[in-house]
Amino acid sequence: MRGEARRWLSEAEWDLETAEILHRNRRYNAAAFYAHQAAEKAAKAMLYSVNEAPWGRSVRVLLQRYYQAAGSRPQPQILSAARELDRHYIPSRYPNAHPAGAPHEAYDEQTSTRAVSAAREIVELARGEIRARLGEAGGSG
Repeated sequence: MRGEARRWLSEAEWDLETAEILHRNRRYNAAAFYAHQAAEKAAKAMLYSVNEAPWGRSVRVLLQRYYQAAGSRPQPQILSAARELDRHYIPSRYPNAHPAGAPHEAYDEQTSTRAVSAAREIVELARGEIRARLGEAGGSG
């Protein structure tokens, strides 16, 4: 599962970079979605690092499962970041998740900034947890 943890972390880092590119280009709803994807994949990488099969889309639930499997407790700000991101999984993409208009009209710079920041926090957490657990000094691949 070590290889899987590294593969998923690598993809999480890639998605975070994609979210940052989309944010800079004012594609705020897409940035929020990719931020969610980055955090989801980071949480799944963490689960792989403790030999758990990751299922589901909720970043919060995935992180709670990781901490339970690892025998520790998440810090409240990590769960808060996860909650922020879980809000964007569907509404960032589907018009019928909004009372009117399209997702790209509902998202603004501040919302995107919060999502990208939350994803960055979770990806950085995953990087540190996986390196510590797998005994690596650096690098994700």
